[in-house]
Amino acid sequence: MTKYSIGVDYGTLSGRALLLNCETGEEVCSAVYEYPHAVMDDTLPSGKKLGHDWALQDAKDYLDVLAHTIPQVLKESGVDPSDVIGVGTDFTACTLIPTKADGTPLSFLPEYRDEPHAYVKLWKHHAAQDKANQLNAIAAERGEQWLANYGGKISSEWAIPKIWQVLDEAPEIYAAADRFIEAADWIIWQLTGVESRNSCTAGYKEIWNKNTGYPSSSFFAALDPRLADVVDEKLSRDILPLGNKAGEITPEAAKLTGLLPGTAVAVGNVDAHVCVPAVGIDGPGKMLAIMGTSTCHMLMGTKEVQVPGMCGVTEDGILPGFLGYEAGQSCVGDHFAWFVDNCLPASYVDEAKAAGVNIHSYLRTKAEAKRPGQSGLLALDWWNGNRSVLVDVDLTGLMLGMTLQTKPEEIYRALIEATAYGTRMIIENYREHGVPVEEFYASGGISQKDPMTMQIYADVLNMPIKIAGSAQGPALGSAIFGAVAAGKTRGGYETIFEGARTAGSVKETVYRPIPANADIYDRLFAEYRVLHDYFGRGENNVMKRLKDLKQEVHSHA
Repeated sequence: MTKYSIGVDYGTLSGRALLLNCETGEEVCSAVYEYPHAVMDDTLPSGKKLGHDWALQDAKDYLDVLAHTIPQVLKESGVDPSDVIGVGTDFTACTLIPTKADGTPLSFLPEYRDEPHAYVKLWKHHAAQDKANQLNAIAAERGEQWLANYGGKISSEWAIPKIWQVLDEAPEIYAAADRFIEAADWIIWQLTGVESRNSCTAGYKEIWNKNTGYPSSSFFAALDPRLADVVDEKLSRDILPLGNKAGEITPEAAKLTGLLPGTAVAVGNVDAHVCVPAVGIDGPGKMLAIMGTSTCHMLMGTKEVQVPGMCGVTEDGILPGFLGYEAGQSCVGDHFAWFVDNCLPASYVDEAKAAGVNIHSYLRTKAEAKRPGQSGLLALDWWNGNRSVLVDVDLTGLMLGMTLQTKPEEIYRALIEATAYGTRMIIENYREHGVPVEEFYASGGISQKDPMTMQIYADVLNMPIKIAGSAQGPALGSAIFGAVAAGKTRGGYETIFEGARTAGSVKETVYRPIPANADIYDRLFAEYRVLHDYFGRGENNVMKRLKDLKQEVHSHA
C-alpha cells in the first residue's frame, strides 16, 4: 500500500500543506491558507499603535493553517489518513512566541490581548536593533569566541535581542512568559503535546552550538543581570537533531487536522534550510537561494570556518554530517513590489491592464529589452537593511545615475540587478574565506516565475543556475523530513539523503551566463562593491544620520 507524508510550510503571509507520495516522490496535491491577521506592523487588531520597525503575528493563524490545509489535501487527494505516515513542518525564523508553561501563547489570554509584546515577533521584527547593537558590543568586548560563528554580529532578527527587548520594555510580560519558543517548535508542540527544540533554530537563531552549548550565564548577565538564567528559565538545553521524530499526533491534533493519532511528527525546521533536500542537494559546495520577499542562501561545507557577515554556521544545521552555512538578503521581492506600488505612472498600469498582463510582467517585458549597462543606473539593494554581509538593518537604499531620460523599467531592472550583486557579494565573501561555492540552485516564487531575473543572476554571478523542480520547495522538504521521522519500516525513508534522492528534483531548464553580459556585469559589480563598502562599512554613515533625523522629526511631530 502506498504511503504518504505531509509537509506544512509556514511563510510570512500564508501557510501551505503538500501531500507527498513517499514511494514515487510525486507531489500529489497542495493547499494554501492566507493568514487572516497577515503581518501586524502598524497596529494591533484593537487599533493600538505599534512602534517603528515592529512586525507581529497572531499564533491563532498558524493553527488555522493546520485546520484548513491538511483536511483539504486529504479530501482533494482521496488519500486515507491511515496511509499518511508522517508530518513535517517548517517556519520562518527567528519567529518567536512568548507562552505559558502549557504552550498557550500570552496573546491568547484576555489580559494580554492589547499588549504588543505578548504577540508573536515575526522574523522581520527589527525593533530590537538597539539590543542587538549592545549584545554585539558586549560580546566583542568580552572576546566571546562564538561571535565569529555568526559572522561577527548577531542580528536584531534573532532570538536573544527580541527576548531582551521584552524584558526591557515590558518586564511584566517577560515575567508572565514561562517560555520563549520559536514558532517552528511551537507548532510541533501543538501537534504532539510535547515541547521540543530543534537544532536548526537553536544553532542559527539562539546562539547554541552542538559542541559548546549556549554562551555562559556570565555573558547573559553582562547584557542584563535579569537575563543570567534565561536559557534555563525561558528556553531549553534539550536540543533535537533535524530528521528526528519529535512525537506523534495527539487526539486533539487529530481532531484539528483529520490525521490519525500516532502519526509521526518530525522535529521542527526552518523554511530555507528544509528546502535543500527538495532540490536534491546532498553534499557541499552547492548554494541554494530561496528567492521570495527576501532571499536565504543555504550552503554546506565539510569544515567549520568563521566567515564575516554570514548569518551563522551550525554543525548538522541543514543535513547531518555537514556544516550548514546561512546567509541572506532581507529585501528582494519586497523591493520590486515597493517600486510597483509606489513609483509607477498611471499610464503603465493602464497599458498593462489593456494588454491583460500583470504589472510585473509588463515591466519585465520592457526591462528585458535593455542591455546590461544601457540605463547607466546602479542601485544598492538595502531598502530593508542589509542582512549579509554587513548585518546592518539601519542601512537604506540608493539609486545612482538617474537623469531626466530615465524610465521606470530601467529603475526596475537596476533594482533586480542590485539584488544579484548582493548575492554575488555573499558568494565572493564565502570564497575569500575558504568556503567553496561551486554550483548555484534557486527555489522560491521568483525562480519559478521570472526568467529575466534568473538570467540576470546567471550573468552577474557568471554561474549556471539550476531551478527547483517543485514550486513548493519548503513544503516538499518538510514532507521529506516527515517521511524520515516515520522511518523505513512504516513506508518512509531511512535517511534524509534517501529522501532527497527520491523526491528532490530540478527542472530541465538551466540559466547559463551569456559571456558578453557577464563582462559588462563584472564592471558594474566592481562599482557596486565600491558603493557597498563606502556606505556600508562606515566611511560615510549618511544613511544612518538621515534615519536618525527622520526618527527625531517623527518623534516631535
